[in-house]
Amino acid sequence: MSATAEPLALAVLQAPGALGADVACGEAQSFGVPLSFGGPQVGFLAARQELVRQLPGRLIGETVDSGGQRAFVMTLTTREQHIRRERATSNICTNQGLCALRVAIYLALLGRRGLRKLALANLSLAQYARGALSDAGLELPYSAPVFNEFVVRGPGLGERHAALLERGLVAGLHLGPYDATLRDHLLICTTELVGRDDIDRLARELSA
Repeated sequence: MSATAEPLALAVLQAPGALGADVACGEAQSFGVPLSFGGPQVGFLAARQELVRQLPGRLIGETVDSGGQRAFVMTLTTREQHIRRERATSNICTNQGLCALRVAIYLALLGRRGLRKLALANLSLAQYARGALSDAGLELPYSAPVFNEFVVRGPGLGERHAALLERGLVAGLHLGPYDATLRDHLLICTTELVGRDDIDRLARELSA
């Protein structure tokens, strides 16, 4: 089993299946789906071919139509609305079609090369931000590899975070409310929506 919080990272990492995972899952909200105050979101679930019939939901396969054109059709459905109830592995009744459509359009527009380019941009911005915040006097308490999220630590960061928020600057996520031992820690995330000028401003504000 493999899980990922940010599937965009898989554009530069080796696929879970290549590392021996039989099942991979995660959250794909960043592929064109807005936050929408917490939902609805979109997840992904993948499995080896021999496990496909145990997956919940519906699977769409690629084929050709009567004119020889590329086409997509429903090849497997495990929902209790479509097969005998005792054989169903899914009773999902809400329509997630809009979320799935958003992701499909987003990935189709980017394409394989665009997705990798976007992932490398995220990674590059994270590396730049780590350096800028470190130069500003903040600590990087964890040495594990990162993609586009990392933690910084510094005295009074919780209070400075609250003050910046009142001024309209979201300086990452304050981790103190989730763990009292992390009251001076911030989780920073870099995406294609921020630039180096934004990162430089954040470093200046947090170093003040």
